[in-house]
Amino acid sequence: MSVFPEHRLSIITLGVNDRAAMTAFYEDVIGFKNVGPEGMSMFDMGGFILGLWEADKLADDAGQAPRPAEGFRNIALAYNARSIEEVDGIFARLKEAGVEITTPPHKAFWGGYSGYFADPEGNAWEVAFNPFWKFDEAGRVVLPTGETA
Repeated sequence: MSVFPEHRLSIITLGVNDRAAMTAFYEDVIGFKNVGPEGMSMFDMGGFILGLWEADKLADDAGQAPRPAEGFRNIALAYNARSIEEVDGIFARLKEAGVEITTPPHKAFWGGYSGYFADPEGNAWEVAFNPFWKFDEAGRVVLPTGETA
């Protein structure tokens, strides 16, 4: 039995040090639209929200000690593209905008094609094409039945 009545995400919140700068990056470079209330940035991600909130406030709200902002955070956000060409086009635009490309697009060990970039505070984003996955009408990934590829 699942703890949650429905298997879904509602919001992913990144704890950030400079919310204004990070909001500007996600709006001006990535092209997301901030729909958040005063004091928090929120971006509609087609079924869930990507939130930006000050790291110290998020840690306090979660009842945890803040962690250092340096280094890999053991999480990556991902955008699944519909083709290799789409991945390459995204990375071309990221490079043109001066975004840090941490791993250029390449044929991945799992049979797809992917690369990584970092936002201004080092949060990892993967952009990938997975030839084993399909999309529904809303653009959401539909995993193959009985497979994890």
